[in-house]
Amino acid sequence: MSLIEVKNVSKVFGPRPQSVLPLLAEGRSKTDILTETGHNVGLCDINLSIDAGQIFVVMGLSGSGKSTLIRHFNRLIDPTAGEILFNGEDILGFDTKRLIAFRRENMSMVFQHFGLMPHWTVLENVAFGLKVQGVPRKVRRDRAAEWLDAVGLAGYEDSYPGELSGGMQQRVGLARALCTDADVLLMDEAFSALDPLIRSEMQDQLTALQARLQKTIVFITHDLDEALRLGDRIAILKDGALVQCGPPSEILLNPADDYVESFVRDVNRIRVLTADTVMKPPRLRITTENLDEALRQVRASPHDFAYVQSGGEGVYGVVTQEGLEEGKRTRSTFQDVVQDVPSISANAPVEDIMSVALQSDFPVPVVDSDGELQGVVTKKAVIGVFADQAEARATRPGEDESETTVKDVPKTET
Repeated sequence: MSLIEVKNVSKVFGPRPQSVLPLLAEGRSKTDILTETGHNVGLCDINLSIDAGQIFVVMGLSGSGKSTLIRHFNRLIDPTAGEILFNGEDILGFDTKRLIAFRRENMSMVFQHFGLMPHWTVLENVAFGLKVQGVPRKVRRDRAAEWLDAVGLAGYEDSYPGELSGGMQQRVGLARALCTDADVLLMDEAFSALDPLIRSEMQDQLTALQARLQKTIVFITHDLDEALRLGDRIAILKDGALVQCGPPSEILLNPADDYVESFVRDVNRIRVLTADTVMKPPRLRITTENLDEALRQVRASPHDFAYVQSGGEGVYGVVTQEGLEEGKRTRSTFQDVVQDVPSISANAPVEDIMSVALQSDFPVPVVDSDGELQGVVTKKAVIGVFADQAEARATRPGEDESETTVKDVPKTET
């Protein structure tokens, strides 16, 4: 079961929002409804689910409804229709006491413009949520200091927000949200007020923290590059409607319509796509070290080579039919005929594995976090990413196709 489920949620702003729901059911557009009724459609029949431990990104242009949606999760805004479930419980049914406890214990929020108390020290700002929860002073100060250290601000406990840079202030906001150990972290355009370099550093900080904490994070942004960099899943909104929802690779490779395609056209695919999105099914892996049996298995396979685990966890090599036959003739050991081949992580960006794949004599084995063989990346697959990117750029309206053609790319089926 998903941690958060949004079911048929619509939000209409205006004096008589319920009167607009039949028009939404008829499929009337946001613009038409505003013109005819004076009501503004914030969300229209949204359905999505968010699993525990993932970064779920909601993105869209200004007015798409993304900030309205995230404020439904902690009921800063209530929907006009629909359900919002947390651990299977509809939060719209919470009374005031239960809602206050839910906001204190289950959800924290990081704001775009920091939301820090200027007359409080950095430590006091981080400890604020714990103070609201009634945590004893020493405990909350110790815990706040730990989180300041986690976001790289140890030594700034007694400083005031006005003495810090924008990036440092946002780190304080992040530490404050994490300090309460809430189940869900809501981040509404949290990095958009920062300059590009600091923004990139904050993205790295969040990614590193998430790898350790495995929090459930709902992240709002209008920047597709940020969404693709951070998100395990991405939901794209337009005029209050959900246009597409899926993992970054699906959004990038299979845009649902022209609106999504316009977003992804200029994305640098080699930085976004990972080994697991371009890999082929795993080739034969031999587990025996008997030359005769290994040779029999290779001869029975569609390829003249096979992979073997040749060292520690995740370390692979290759044996060829020719090498095994030569090993039998010369009475060599099995290890004598194993050729080294680099392995790569399943979540490694294509940009990082490109040189390895192009220089290897064999398809490069892809391994998971446990060192198990998941598939292989071929030269052809890597070159295909370049070709797809060049084609996407070449088909932009008004652009000279001759300037974006892939040139001098070696043709290979490896």
